[in-house]
Amino acid sequence: MGANVDHTWYTSYVDWLMPYMPYIIPLPVLIPALAAALILLAGKHRVLQRNIAFFTFLVLAVIAASMILVADIEGIQTVQLGGWDAPIGITFVADRLSGIMLFVSAIVLFCVMWFAISQGIRDGNENDPVEVFLPIYMLLSMGVNLSFLAGDLFNLYVGFEIFLVASYVLLTMGASPLRVRAGIGYVMVSMASSMVFLFALGLVYASVGTINMAQAGMGLEELNDGTRAAIFATLLVAFGIKAAIFPLDAWLPDSYPTAASLVTAVFAGLLTKVGVYSIIRVRVTMFTDGSLDILMMWVALATMIVGVMGALAQNDIKRLLSFTLVSHIGYMIFGVALGSQHGLNGAIFYAVHHILVQTSLFLVVSLIERQVGSSQLRRLGSLLYTAPFIAILYFVPALNLGGIPPFSGFLGKVMLLQAGAEDGTWLSWVLIVGAVVTSLLTLYAMMIVWSKAFLRDRSDAPEGNVTSVRVSPLADIHDTVDASERSDVGRVPFGMMASTTTLIAASVGITILAGPISAITGRAADSAMDQSIYRTAVLGDDWSNPSRTLDQDRLDDGSDTIDQRRHDIRTPDAGVSTAPVPSSADTGARADNGGTNPSYEEEKATGGVRPEREKSSVVGEAEDS
Repeated sequence: MGANVDHTWYTSYVDWLMPYMPYIIPLPVLIPALAAALILLAGKHRVLQRNIAFFTFLVLAVIAASMILVADIEGIQTVQLGGWDAPIGITFVADRLSGIMLFVSAIVLFCVMWFAISQGIRDGNENDPVEVFLPIYMLLSMGVNLSFLAGDLFNLYVGFEIFLVASYVLLTMGASPLRVRAGIGYVMVSMASSMVFLFALGLVYASVGTINMAQAGMGLEELNDGTRAAIFATLLVAFGIKAAIFPLDAWLPDSYPTAASLVTAVFAGLLTKVGVYSIIRVRVTMFTDGSLDILMMWVALATMIVGVMGALAQNDIKRLLSFTLVSHIGYMIFGVALGSQHGLNGAIFYAVHHILVQTSLFLVVSLIERQVGSSQLRRLGSLLYTAPFIAILYFVPALNLGGIPPFSGFLGKVMLLQAGAEDGTWLSWVLIVGAVVTSLLTLYAMMIVWSKAFLRDRSDAPEGNVTSVRVSPLADIHDTVDASERSDVGRVPFGMMASTTTLIAASVGITILAGPISAITGRAADSAMDQSIYRTAVLGDDWSNPSRTLDQDRLDDGSDTIDQRRHDIRTPDAGVSTAPVPSSADTGARADNGGTNPSYEEEKATGGVRPEREKSSVVGEAEDS
């Protein structure tokens, strides 16, 4: 099971972790649930509650980083829960893609919680529902992590419902009429999305008799094209509402800006990306024929253009950022719709970039609200001179989001544009033009905020003399006074600045480490699009009869190790299973099928049993090399 890599410290660490992986994989779901219970039991002991929350996300970040190392070096890992094997039981799948998403989400959740706690210590009062915030925040993390690890559609649905219930509470926290109205709309849209998802689950089960994604993907290949496309379209509607793609995005700009800025930050950074992740997962495991790729490309184009045009018309920074959030989801859908490994690599890389940048921008807006009392451009000005550090914190992620080189936003866009150019169709070139225009307009929108809020003298703002009495971390307070009468809120707490700076530094770190990070996302895309790897890891070698003992090693032939994924990513036809082309030293690995994965027709002809690989020769040659 060892990979042919240098024996450095991390390979030794991975070797030490491997026996414990069945116990480690469920921890991102179990730890937040346990932390929520402990925080509730802590009662009024706020220091203890905060320590539990801090420790929880630090542990989750370490676990997620460890899962990335194991999945990248040894290949995809699975665990069967409750003593029932797949496809009947609950399967958690930890591959490179899910590990990356878990790690980035842990960083974002930690920084936003650090920000919230720091602001609450300085600015909180008896009206802030602090006792509710932290346990609900843990449940939000639990639902997000479950969605990333789920190996079947039903537990993906359960993960959605857990974080949606938590988001209902967080969105309406403070119980002002404005937030309750926005919360009602959010609940209604989310319930509609959940009903569509359940309907799609019924369609999948009625069609193929299973909701395990690995086995369902095999069954769906036997359906006629129309039925398969109809099921995929239904799932796309459910996930598209979560991801806020056009025309299912109208709810987001009305809901997110009404919540507390720190809540909006984590919503914008994570919740929409869970929808994008779900689209990626079902596209590469279940609906591999690419029948709706053209439709998704048109949706991606419309999402980019409509979102950025909406941003240009906004006067409130939070609403402007909400529209840019919608717009840049289109880039990720573009990468998925290309149906190639290069496109999926760009989509994953851009998702990591966007999670960090979008979250940090919303935290900067929260800093602006605290210091000035408003996020409306009509009331802002002179921030470059009165709050220069906040100006820097805004300027860096704003340029990053706008795609200015050498930041990660530019690199992610270039990866997507290159993948579109390699696709070579006229529609791909239309999306390339749309992506460039969207990037330029995003930069223009960011510079409008810079010009009005930071460079302009506040006395020149139309309502520069109006400000809020105070800004609460969670409660919704809108009482206004003259700017000269507003009491001094004091210096920004260190934790608020440090947490925001940490996120921005992480986004800049993607630029500095773009080579290694893009290599990992490339291997994640390569592995995700190899249906053979995923099905073997979940169902075992005999895909048609997945009745294995629970302690049997999964995918122990080295076919998904880092050595097998170290190659130039080729651009396949949409929907084709793509295992890496073996080097001359590894020709014995898949000599039985000509160096590619067996087609589904070959599986059926052999009763679903995959051809035996010459594992011993591969290992022997690797050791000799």
